[in-house]
Amino acid sequence: MKTVVRSVRHPAAPDNKSNNTLRFRMELNKLSLIELRRLKQRVEAEIKKRDDSARRDLLKKMQRLAADHGMTLDQVVGKPSGTGESKQGRRGRPAAAVAKPARKTGKVPQKYRHPENADLGWTGRGRKPLWIQDWIAAGKSVDELLIDKS
Repeated sequence: MKTVVRSVRHPAAPDNKSNNTLRFRMELNKLSLIELRRLKQRVEAEIKKRDDSARRDLLKKMQRLAADHGMTLDQVVGKPSGTGESKQGRRGRPAAAVAKPARKTGKVPQKYRHPENADLGWTGRGRKPLWIQDWIAAGKSVDELLIDKS
């Protein structure tokens, strides 16, 4: 039987540990799947709430510390003033000012053609098709399969 026991001191209680500890006992194996999912949702919501609260508190402390030194938090962390948030890309790196235009690629003409089946061709780029590999394995030259451009 898995049992989770957690002791928590009440915030208003003095540091005496004798009777001022609240005990929470939860027997997880007795909870139904639905109850476990509800518990999970409640725990995740509480974690998010506390993370947000801690983040806000830290931001306030950092703003106070920067103000004590005559600066703004934006000046400390290097954001350009007056623009709000700096634009950052993935992994916190500054995003490019202008996005690169997509490269237009045209269809590359075939350079090699199968000797018996004209529907099979290869541009000469990328991985060799099996029929080319078989041709080479038979000891023949790929140059024999070149398409005449005359």
